[in-house]
Amino acid sequence: MAAGSSSQQNFRKAIGVIKDSTSVGIAKVNSEYKELNVSILKATNHVEVLPKEKHVRIILGAVSGSRPRADVSYCIHTLTRRLAKTRTWVVALKTLIVIHRALREVDHSFCEELIYHNKSRGHLLNLLHFKDESSPSAWDYSTWIRAYALYIEECLECFRVLKYDFHRDHSVCVSLRTKKFDTPALLEHLPALQQLLFRLLGCEPAGAARYNFMIQYALSIVAAESVRLYVAITDGVLILVDKFFEMQRRDAVRTLEIYRKSSEQAQRLSEFFEICRALDFGRRQKYVKIEQPPASFITAMEEYIKDAPQPISNIFFSYLNHQNDDKCITPKLIAVPEQSLETVSSVESEESAKTDKSETDAAPLIPDLLVRNSDAS
Repeated sequence: MAAGSSSQQNFRKAIGVIKDSTSVGIAKVNSEYKELNVSILKATNHVEVLPKEKHVRIILGAVSGSRPRADVSYCIHTLTRRLAKTRTWVVALKTLIVIHRALREVDHSFCEELIYHNKSRGHLLNLLHFKDESSPSAWDYSTWIRAYALYIEECLECFRVLKYDFHRDHSVCVSLRTKKFDTPALLEHLPALQQLLFRLLGCEPAGAARYNFMIQYALSIVAAESVRLYVAITDGVLILVDKFFEMQRRDAVRTLEIYRKSSEQAQRLSEFFEICRALDFGRRQKYVKIEQPPASFITAMEEYIKDAPQPISNIFFSYLNHQNDDKCITPKLIAVPEQSLETVSSVESEESAKTDKSETDAAPLIPDLLVRNSDAS
Protein backbone atom coordinates (compact mmCIF):
# COMPACT_ATOMS: atom_id res chain seq x y z
CA MET A 1 0.00 0.00 0.00
CA ALA A 2 2.78 2.41 0.95
CA ALA A 3 4.66 1.64 -2.28
CA GLY A 4 1.48 2.17 -4.31
CA SER A 5 0.77 5.48 -2.59
CA SER A 6 4.33 6.66 -3.20
CA SER A 7 4.12 5.71 -6.87
CA GLN A 8 0.85 7.60 -7.22
CA GLN A 9 2.35 10.73 -5.66
CA ASN A 10 5.38 10.52 -7.94
CA PHE A 11 3.07 10.18 -10.92
CA ARG A 12 1.08 13.26 -9.86
CA LYS A 13 4.30 15.25 -9.45
CA ALA A 14 5.45 14.21 -12.92
CA ILE A 15 2.11 15.28 -14.39
CA GLY A 16 2.42 18.60 -12.56
CA VAL A 17 5.88 19.22 -14.01
CA ILE A 18 4.58 18.48 -17.51
CA LYS A 19 1.68 20.90 -16.99
CA ASP A 20 4.06 23.62 -15.81
CA SER A 21 6.39 23.10 -18.77
CA THR A 22 3.51 23.21 -21.25
CA SER A 23 1.98 26.33 -19.70
CA VAL A 24 5.31 28.17 -19.71
CA GLY A 25 5.86 27.24 -23.36
CA ILE A 26 2.43 28.60 -24.32
CA ALA A 27 2.99 31.79 -22.31
CA LYS A 28 6.25 32.49 -24.13
CA VAL A 29 4.65 32.61 -27.57
CA ASN A 30 1.05 33.69 -27.07
CA SER A 31 1.00 36.42 -24.43
CA GLU A 32 1.21 40.20 -24.47
CA TYR A 33 2.46 39.92 -20.87
CA LYS A 34 4.97 37.20 -21.67
CA GLU A 35 7.52 37.88 -18.92
CA LEU A 36 4.86 38.34 -16.25
CA ASN A 37 2.98 35.18 -17.22
CA VAL A 38 6.16 33.11 -17.18
CA SER A 39 7.11 34.51 -13.75
CA ILE A 40 3.66 33.73 -12.31
CA LEU A 41 3.73 30.17 -13.67
CA LYS A 42 7.25 29.53 -12.37
CA ALA A 43 6.61 31.14 -8.98
CA THR A 44 3.50 29.00 -8.48
CA ASN A 45 4.55 25.73 -10.11
CA HIS A 46 4.04 22.19 -8.75
CA VAL A 47 7.56 21.80 -7.35
CA GLU A 48 7.64 21.63 -3.53
CA VAL A 49 10.01 24.55 -3.02
CA LEU A 50 9.35 28.17 -2.11
CA PRO A 51 8.79 30.62 -5.01
CA LYS A 52 12.10 31.86 -6.40
CA GLU A 53 12.82 35.43 -5.40
CA LYS A 54 13.55 36.61 -8.95
CA HIS A 55 10.08 35.54 -10.09
CA VAL A 56 8.42 37.10 -7.05
CA ARG A 57 10.23 40.39 -7.71
CA ILE A 58 8.91 40.56 -11.27
CA ILE A 59 5.36 39.98 -10.00
CA LEU A 60 5.71 42.61 -7.26
CA GLY A 61 7.01 45.09 -9.82
CA ALA A 62 4.02 44.39 -12.06
CA VAL A 63 1.53 45.36 -9.33
CA SER A 64 3.30 48.45 -7.99
CA GLY A 65 1.57 51.82 -7.97
CA SER A 66 3.75 53.11 -10.81
CA ARG A 67 2.35 50.56 -13.27
CA PRO A 68 -0.80 51.14 -15.36
CA ARG A 69 -3.99 49.94 -13.73
CA ALA A 70 -4.60 47.54 -16.62
CA ASP A 71 -1.30 45.77 -15.84
CA VAL A 72 -2.16 45.45 -12.15
CA SER A 73 -5.63 44.19 -13.02
CA TYR A 74 -4.21 41.60 -15.42
CA CYS A 75 -1.76 40.31 -12.79
CA ILE A 76 -4.50 40.01 -10.16
CA HIS A 77 -6.76 38.21 -12.63
CA THR A 78 -3.98 35.75 -13.55
CA LEU A 79 -3.07 34.99 -9.93
CA THR A 80 -6.65 34.53 -8.75
CA ARG A 81 -7.51 32.39 -11.78
CA ARG A 82 -4.49 30.22 -10.98
CA LEU A 83 -5.79 29.90 -7.43
CA ALA A 84 -9.34 29.07 -8.48
CA LYS A 85 -8.40 26.36 -10.98
CA THR A 86 -5.82 24.38 -9.02
CA ARG A 87 -6.55 21.28 -6.96
CA THR A 88 -2.95 20.93 -5.82
CA TRP A 89 -1.92 22.23 -2.39
CA VAL A 90 1.55 23.30 -3.59
CA VAL A 91 0.19 25.61 -6.29
CA ALA A 92 -2.48 27.05 -3.98
CA LEU A 93 -0.01 27.74 -1.18
CA LYS A 94 2.57 29.34 -3.47
CA THR A 95 -0.07 31.60 -5.02
CA LEU A 96 -1.28 32.74 -1.59
CA ILE A 97 2.30 33.44 -0.48
CA VAL A 98 2.87 35.64 -3.55
CA ILE A 99 -0.39 37.55 -2.93
CA HIS A 100 0.39 37.93 0.78
CA ARG A 101 3.87 39.27 0.05
CA ALA A 102 2.42 41.74 -2.45
CA LEU A 103 0.03 43.04 0.22
CA ARG A 104 2.94 43.59 2.60
CA GLU A 105 5.66 44.79 0.22
CA VAL A 106 3.79 46.82 -2.43
CA ASP A 107 2.05 50.15 -1.80
CA HIS A 108 -1.64 50.46 -0.96
CA SER A 109 -2.69 50.62 -4.61
CA PHE A 110 -2.40 46.83 -4.94
CA CYS A 111 -4.59 46.28 -1.88
CA GLU A 112 -7.18 48.75 -3.19
CA GLU A 113 -7.21 47.08 -6.61
CA LEU A 114 -7.58 43.64 -5.05
CA ILE A 115 -10.49 44.89 -2.92
CA TYR A 116 -12.13 46.29 -6.06
CA HIS A 117 -11.80 42.94 -7.86
CA ASN A 118 -13.02 41.12 -4.77
CA LYS A 119 -16.14 43.29 -4.68
CA SER A 120 -16.92 43.22 -8.40
CA ARG A 121 -16.15 39.57 -9.10
CA GLY A 122 -16.94 37.86 -5.81
CA HIS A 123 -14.58 36.51 -3.19
CA LEU A 124 -11.46 35.81 -5.25
CA LEU A 125 -9.62 34.18 -2.34
CA ASN A 126 -12.50 31.93 -1.33
CA LEU A 127 -10.98 28.46 -0.85
CA LEU A 128 -13.60 27.07 1.54
CA HIS A 129 -14.10 24.03 -0.71
CA PHE A 130 -10.45 23.53 -1.62
CA LYS A 131 -9.15 20.05 -0.86
CA ASP A 132 -6.15 18.14 -2.16
CA GLU A 133 -6.97 14.46 -1.62
CA SER A 134 -3.74 13.04 -2.98
CA SER A 135 -2.52 11.93 0.47
CA PRO A 136 -3.38 12.21 4.19
CA SER A 137 -0.69 14.89 4.55
CA ALA A 138 -2.25 16.84 1.69
CA TRP A 139 -5.53 16.87 3.64
CA ASP A 140 -3.77 18.59 6.57
CA TYR A 141 -2.08 21.02 4.20
CA SER A 142 -5.43 21.82 2.57
CA THR A 143 -6.99 22.61 5.96
CA TRP A 144 -4.24 25.09 6.76
CA ILE A 145 -4.38 26.66 3.29
CA ARG A 146 -8.11 27.34 3.69
CA ALA A 147 -7.44 29.11 7.01
CA TYR A 148 -4.56 31.07 5.45
CA ALA A 149 -6.80 32.25 2.59
CA LEU A 150 -9.45 33.40 5.09
CA TYR A 151 -6.81 35.40 6.97
CA ILE A 152 -5.57 37.15 3.81
CA GLU A 153 -9.14 37.93 2.79
CA GLU A 154 -9.80 39.38 6.26
CA CYS A 155 -6.72 41.59 5.81
CA LEU A 156 -8.43 43.08 2.76
CA GLU A 157 -11.69 43.57 4.67
CA CYS A 158 -9.87 45.22 7.57
CA PHE A 159 -8.15 47.65 5.20
CA ARG A 160 -11.50 48.40 3.52
CA VAL A 161 -13.16 49.24 6.86
CA LEU A 162 -10.30 51.11 8.55
CA LYS A 163 -8.82 52.85 5.49
CA TYR A 164 -5.30 52.18 6.77
CA ASP A 165 -2.86 49.30 7.14
CA PHE A 166 -1.64 49.11 10.72
CA HIS A 167 1.21 46.80 9.64
CA ARG A 168 2.88 49.60 7.70
CA ASP A 169 1.21 52.87 8.74
CA HIS A 170 3.46 53.87 11.62
CA SER A 171 1.44 57.06 12.16
CA VAL A 172 -1.58 54.95 13.16
CA CYS A 173 0.39 53.19 15.91
CA VAL A 174 1.65 56.57 17.14
CA SER A 175 -1.92 57.91 17.17
CA LEU A 176 -3.08 54.96 19.24
CA ARG A 177 -0.31 55.41 21.77
CA THR A 178 -0.82 59.17 22.01
CA LYS A 179 -4.61 58.72 22.39
CA LYS A 180 -5.55 60.67 19.25
CA PHE A 181 -8.41 58.28 18.41
CA ASP A 182 -11.71 59.22 20.02
CA THR A 183 -14.13 56.72 21.56
CA PRO A 184 -16.48 56.31 18.54
CA ALA A 185 -13.53 55.61 16.23
CA LEU A 186 -12.09 53.02 18.62
CA LEU A 187 -15.46 51.32 19.06
CA GLU A 188 -15.59 50.96 15.26
CA HIS A 189 -11.96 50.01 14.61
CA LEU A 190 -11.23 47.56 17.41
CA PRO A 191 -13.89 44.97 16.45
CA ALA A 192 -12.43 44.91 12.91
CA LEU A 193 -8.93 44.35 14.30
CA GLN A 194 -10.21 41.66 16.66
CA GLN A 195 -11.92 39.86 13.77
CA LEU A 196 -8.60 39.92 11.91
CA LEU A 197 -6.86 38.45 14.96
CA PHE A 198 -9.56 35.75 15.08
CA ARG A 199 -8.68 34.74 11.51
CA LEU A 200 -4.98 34.89 12.33
CA LEU A 201 -5.41 32.52 15.28
CA GLY A 202 -7.21 30.17 12.91
CA CYS A 203 -3.87 29.72 11.11
CA GLU A 204 -2.58 27.50 13.91
CA PRO A 205 -1.21 24.44 12.07
CA ALA A 206 -2.22 20.89 12.96
CA GLY A 207 -1.05 17.42 11.98
CA ALA A 208 1.38 17.22 9.08
CA ALA A 209 0.95 20.95 8.39
CA ARG A 210 3.09 21.77 11.45
CA TYR A 211 6.16 20.19 9.95
CA ASN A 212 5.90 21.30 6.32
CA PHE A 213 8.64 23.85 5.61
CA MET A 214 6.56 25.78 3.05
CA ILE A 215 3.69 26.18 5.50
CA GLN A 216 6.18 27.18 8.19
CA TYR A 217 7.46 29.93 5.90
CA ALA A 218 3.95 31.33 5.39
CA LEU A 219 3.25 30.92 9.10
CA SER A 220 6.36 32.95 9.93
CA ILE A 221 4.88 35.91 8.01
CA VAL A 222 1.58 35.51 9.85
CA ALA A 223 3.31 35.22 13.25
CA ALA A 224 5.32 38.39 12.62
CA GLU A 225 2.10 40.26 11.83
CA SER A 226 0.41 38.93 14.97
CA VAL A 227 2.74 40.91 17.23
CA ARG A 228 1.94 44.28 15.70
CA LEU A 229 -1.75 43.41 15.50
CA TYR A 230 -1.84 42.51 19.20
CA VAL A 231 -0.01 45.72 20.14
CA ALA A 232 -2.48 47.82 18.10
CA ILE A 233 -5.47 46.13 19.78
CA THR A 234 -3.95 46.45 23.25
CA ASP A 235 -3.18 50.16 22.80
CA GLY A 236 -6.75 50.80 21.66
CA VAL A 237 -8.28 48.79 24.51
CA LEU A 238 -6.18 50.66 27.08
CA ILE A 239 -7.49 53.99 25.77
CA LEU A 240 -11.09 52.76 26.11
CA VAL A 241 -10.47 51.39 29.60
CA ASP A 242 -8.96 54.72 30.64
CA LYS A 243 -12.25 56.42 29.67
CA PHE A 244 -14.54 53.58 30.78
CA PHE A 245 -15.78 54.92 34.12
CA GLU A 246 -16.90 58.17 32.48
CA MET A 247 -18.82 56.53 29.60
CA GLN A 248 -22.52 56.47 28.90
CA ARG A 249 -24.09 53.05 29.35
CA ARG A 250 -24.21 52.13 25.64
CA ASP A 251 -20.50 52.83 25.06
CA ALA A 252 -19.61 51.11 28.33
CA VAL A 253 -21.42 47.92 27.27
CA ARG A 254 -19.59 47.83 23.92
CA THR A 255 -16.26 48.53 25.62
CA LEU A 256 -16.79 45.66 28.05
CA GLU A 257 -17.51 43.31 25.13
CA ILE A 258 -14.30 44.40 23.41
CA TYR A 259 -12.34 44.04 26.66
CA ARG A 260 -13.64 40.52 27.30
CA LYS A 261 -12.85 39.44 23.76
CA SER A 262 -9.39 40.95 24.04
CA SER A 263 -8.72 38.90 27.18
CA GLU A 264 -9.89 35.68 25.50
CA GLN A 265 -7.80 36.35 22.40
CA ALA A 266 -4.74 37.17 24.51
CA GLN A 267 -4.92 33.69 26.02
CA ARG A 268 -5.23 32.07 22.60
CA LEU A 269 -2.39 34.19 21.24
CA SER A 270 -0.13 33.01 24.06
CA GLU A 271 -0.85 29.42 23.02
CA PHE A 272 -0.23 30.35 19.37
CA PHE A 273 3.17 31.81 20.29
CA GLU A 274 4.09 28.64 22.17
CA ILE A 275 3.35 26.55 19.08
CA CYS A 276 5.47 28.89 16.94
CA ARG A 277 8.37 28.71 19.40
CA ALA A 278 8.37 24.92 19.11
CA LEU A 279 8.79 25.07 15.32
CA ASP A 280 12.04 25.62 13.45
CA PHE A 281 11.34 29.19 12.36
CA GLY A 282 10.10 30.26 15.80
CA ARG A 283 13.10 29.27 17.88
CA ARG A 284 15.01 32.39 16.88
CA GLN A 285 12.04 34.75 17.16
CA LYS A 286 11.09 37.01 20.06
CA TYR A 287 7.43 37.33 20.98
CA VAL A 288 5.71 39.79 23.27
CA LYS A 289 4.86 38.68 26.78
CA ILE A 290 1.12 38.59 27.35
CA GLU A 291 -0.31 39.14 30.84
CA GLN A 292 -3.96 38.59 31.69
CA PRO A 293 -5.82 41.34 33.61
CA PRO A 294 -7.23 40.46 37.05
CA ALA A 295 -10.78 39.10 37.07
CA SER A 296 -11.72 41.70 39.70
CA PHE A 297 -11.33 44.46 37.12
CA ILE A 298 -13.97 42.93 34.85
CA THR A 299 -16.25 42.66 37.90
CA ALA A 300 -15.76 46.38 38.59
CA MET A 301 -16.64 47.17 34.96
CA GLU A 302 -19.82 45.09 35.21
CA GLU A 303 -20.83 46.88 38.41
CA TYR A 304 -20.33 50.27 36.76
CA ILE A 305 -22.57 49.32 33.82
CA LYS A 306 -25.47 48.57 36.19
CA ASP A 307 -25.56 52.21 37.31
CA ALA A 308 -23.97 53.85 34.25
CA PRO A 309 -25.70 57.04 33.04
CA GLN A 310 -27.82 56.94 29.90
CA PRO A 311 -28.26 59.82 27.44
CA ILE A 312 -31.27 62.03 28.31
CA SER A 313 -32.73 61.35 24.87
CA ASN A 314 -32.72 57.61 25.62
CA ILE A 315 -34.57 58.12 28.90
CA PHE A 316 -37.15 60.41 27.27
CA PHE A 317 -37.84 58.05 24.35
CA SER A 318 -37.99 55.11 26.73
CA TYR A 319 -40.68 56.96 28.70
CA LEU A 320 -42.64 57.76 25.53
CA ASN A 321 -42.51 54.12 24.45
CA HIS A 322 -43.80 53.10 27.86
CA GLN A 323 -46.69 55.57 27.60
CA ASN A 324 -47.56 54.33 24.11
CA ASP A 325 -47.54 50.75 25.34
CA ASP A 326 -50.03 51.70 28.06
CA LYS A 327 -52.32 53.35 25.52
CA CYS A 328 -52.25 50.32 23.26
CA ILE A 329 -53.72 48.01 25.88
CA THR A 330 -56.83 46.45 24.34
CA PRO A 331 -59.94 47.22 26.41
CA LYS A 332 -61.85 44.23 27.72
CA LEU A 333 -65.66 43.82 27.85
CA ILE A 334 -67.03 43.17 31.32
CA ALA A 335 -70.55 42.33 32.48
CA VAL A 336 -72.34 45.24 34.18
CA PRO A 337 -75.43 44.66 36.38
CA GLU A 338 -78.64 46.35 35.27
CA GLN A 339 -79.34 49.68 36.91
CA SER A 340 -81.61 52.65 36.33
CA LEU A 341 -80.67 55.41 33.90
CA GLU A 342 -80.82 57.95 36.70
CA THR A 343 -78.19 56.09 38.72
CA VAL A 344 -75.88 55.76 35.72
CA SER A 345 -76.19 59.46 34.88
CA SER A 346 -75.46 60.41 38.49
CA VAL A 347 -72.34 58.27 38.64
CA GLU A 348 -71.08 59.59 35.31
CA SER A 349 -71.58 63.19 36.45
CA GLU A 350 -69.62 62.61 39.66
CA GLU A 351 -66.78 60.89 37.80
CA SER A 352 -66.64 63.69 35.22
CA ALA A 353 -66.38 66.31 37.96
CA LYS A 354 -63.57 64.43 39.67
CA THR A 355 -61.69 64.06 36.38
CA ASP A 356 -61.96 67.77 35.59
CA LYS A 357 -60.64 68.68 39.03
CA SER A 358 -57.69 66.28 38.83
CA GLU A 359 -56.74 67.56 35.35
CA THR A 360 -56.84 71.13 36.64
CA ASP A 361 -54.59 70.34 39.62
CA ALA A 362 -52.08 68.18 37.72
CA ALA A 363 -49.08 69.94 36.15
CA PRO A 364 -47.72 68.93 32.71
CA LEU A 365 -45.33 65.99 32.95
CA ILE A 366 -42.18 67.37 31.31
CA PRO A 367 -42.23 70.77 33.14
CA ASP A 368 -42.76 68.84 36.37
CA LEU A 369 -39.68 66.75 35.69
CA LEU A 370 -37.69 69.88 34.93
CA VAL A 371 -38.87 71.53 38.16
CA ARG A 372 -37.86 68.49 40.18
CA ASN A 373 -34.47 68.50 38.57
CA SER A 374 -33.98 72.18 39.26
CA ASP A 375 -35.12 71.72 42.87
CA ALA A 376 -32.83 68.79 43.29
CA SER A 377 -29.96 70.83 42.09
